[in-house]
Amino acid sequence: MTQVPKTRVSRRRVLGTAAGLAVAATGARAGTAFAGTEHGTSDETRWRRHAARVTITRDDWGIPHVVGESDADAVFGMMYAQAEDDFNRIEQNYLVALGRLAEAEGESALWQDLRQRLFLDPADLRKDYAKCPQWLRTLMRAWADGLNYYLATHPEVRPRVLDRFEPWMPLSFSEGSIGGDIESVLLTQLEAFYAGRDVPMTDEERGLVLREPTGSNGFAVAPSHTRDGHALLLINPHTSFFFRSEQHVTSREGIDVYGAATWGQFFIYQGFNAHTGWMHTSSGVDNIDEFAETIVTAPDGTRSYRYGDALRPVTTKRITLSYRTEAGGQDERTFTTYATHHGPVVREADGKWITCALMNKPVEALKQSFLRTTTGNYADYLRVAGLRANSSNNTLFADSKGEIAFLMPQFMPVRSDRFDYLKPVDGSDPATDWRGLHGLDSMPRVVNPKNGWTFNTNNWPWTAAGADSADSPRAADYPRYFDKVGENPRGPQAERVLTARDDFTPRTLIDAAFDPYLTAFARLLPGLVAAWERLPAGDPRRKALAGPVGLLRDWDHRWSAKSTATSVAVFWGEDIWALTSQAAADARLSVWDYIADRATDTQRLAALETATGRLVRDFGDWRVAWGDINRFQRNDGAIVQQFSDDRPSIPVPFASSRWGSLASFGAKAYPGTKRYYGTSGNSFVAVVEFGPRVRAWAVTAGGASGHPDSPHFDDQAGIYASGDLRPVYFHPDDLEGHVERRYRPGR
Repeated sequence: MTQVPKTRVSRRRVLGTAAGLAVAATGARAGTAFAGTEHGTSDETRWRRHAARVTITRDDWGIPHVVGESDADAVFGMMYAQAEDDFNRIEQNYLVALGRLAEAEGESALWQDLRQRLFLDPADLRKDYAKCPQWLRTLMRAWADGLNYYLATHPEVRPRVLDRFEPWMPLSFSEGSIGGDIESVLLTQLEAFYAGRDVPMTDEERGLVLREPTGSNGFAVAPSHTRDGHALLLINPHTSFFFRSEQHVTSREGIDVYGAATWGQFFIYQGFNAHTGWMHTSSGVDNIDEFAETIVTAPDGTRSYRYGDALRPVTTKRITLSYRTEAGGQDERTFTTYATHHGPVVREADGKWITCALMNKPVEALKQSFLRTTTGNYADYLRVAGLRANSSNNTLFADSKGEIAFLMPQFMPVRSDRFDYLKPVDGSDPATDWRGLHGLDSMPRVVNPKNGWTFNTNNWPWTAAGADSADSPRAADYPRYFDKVGENPRGPQAERVLTARDDFTPRTLIDAAFDPYLTAFARLLPGLVAAWERLPAGDPRRKALAGPVGLLRDWDHRWSAKSTATSVAVFWGEDIWALTSQAAADARLSVWDYIADRATDTQRLAALETATGRLVRDFGDWRVAWGDINRFQRNDGAIVQQFSDDRPSIPVPFASSRWGSLASFGAKAYPGTKRYYGTSGNSFVAVVEFGPRVRAWAVTAGGASGHPDSPHFDDQAGIYASGDLRPVYFHPDDLEGHVERRYRPGR
């Protein structure tokens, strides 16, 4: 049995600490004078002590391998290395998380900041930090120290706003997901309510814009289905490019973890240690709810809301936000906000105020995020999951004992299944209230299935061990709020590649993750071909579309850089999606189901006409290779890239996950471009083998550094596009012969 370090055991004894959620303003940047701390040690002294106990080794891909004497030293070095690679993204993430983006970007960002601050209170955050167990406060202090030491030793770096980091700030950004729960609140409707004016919803908010799916793939394969008898794990998050930092973090106290950390966080979000590995996929559970409140206004102007037979006072709070003016200074705006026991008021609909309830457990979330990286087996991992502070992610798990599992988000409120929580429920009816949280045993999961594998592709949980497997959860056994998204085209594709063999190796699992079959087009294109075949003999479209239809009819539905059929299919898919998305929404069907089952011949053929017309207009012919359209380009360190057809780029063969591609590349044309440039999809990809000695292979989109003058800015672009993962240097002897630089922070 794996021995757990005593420091981990002591931490587990304090997992139940209560928490709230908040943010606070930062102070002045550390410079020539260093402030003291609550321990009476100056910042400068403490920083230098940490730095003397940390070694950072950069391998030949620029990946930092951080070694610290203590866990706190390792966190210090981890944050220092992140800041070296991309301080800009760290600051951006905390401007968003702290509700301070408008201080950098101006008044237009006030509504995003207000949305954050409706759920995050500065005073509460400081109180939460003070209540944290000592071990966690020590890590949070080291987090701030690592960033502040970087700024103190790099005066050339000019933060936009955050020139000093405080140790409570990690509580504002504690889970690591690409989009937090708060983003479910629509900004236009928030503005309409608190500005007192009509603000129409955007087409994107209404779901009418062709939007790249976000999410991930995770596969866990048991020893029974691997050639060498070792469990395998595929880590394949689909996020914005350059969203996470690849790192290896080790301490003499026991941390030894590798993977991807979201910029600015001190835990590995997707990754593995010597014994366990975890992959998160965005979940389709419904655990964010809206309540329609009946508001009663008294003659003196005070407001109450109806709850059962009683009236309760509406909570009011004034929130003051700063924003950057056009002249470059700072101004302020104050909002009076409202809340009930369900949550803050976020909009109005049909004469009701709508409140939003979501997970608000920052201390527990931060504990769970860090402690999972120290687990030694499945039972260990499940104990940490017992904090129930993961709200947005499924987990695919594997360990060195050969156990595999699929878990759903552990934050799942218990509710009455007679209400449809996909719509606002009646807040005046006490029966709609949350009734505590589900226990882990009462939620859908898969543990060591007999079929030898489990997966998730952001689809429903009911096929996690296969559509026909008795080990997959049954929808009839659970409340309907455990799934709101249904199936997607990657689900059947994952089953297809996982059932293809029972002798997986790391290499063949990588091949499966990059299998080029596009299940959506295999389902949708026969309807297009049939529509063309039904055209009368004299219809001019029969001749005009014969070439594209023939190409698609004979296609094997596999992407490749040289494939012209992929180009025609993707352009047709985009155009028919635009034609049918509103009707699909009205029918409460997925767009895939609507196109397959309800699209008319006229819609199918019209989309093909416009698709081929676009190809001819932009590329001179409808027969253009997919790799000539679909490109990877990284020009600078900006968070939002500006693309150009005149700058170098490389072809990418895989397509959007929308069409069933497991290897995802979310690309589109931008102002001034004809080619498509990717900004999301496969980002950090890894395959891990849990043998007696853990082995792994990985790739990061572009490279490890956010600096264009670094050799590691785009040195992984070629292997990223080819799916040729590089070996991970996890063990010290793996690093031998691959060391580019070894140093201490500040030197």
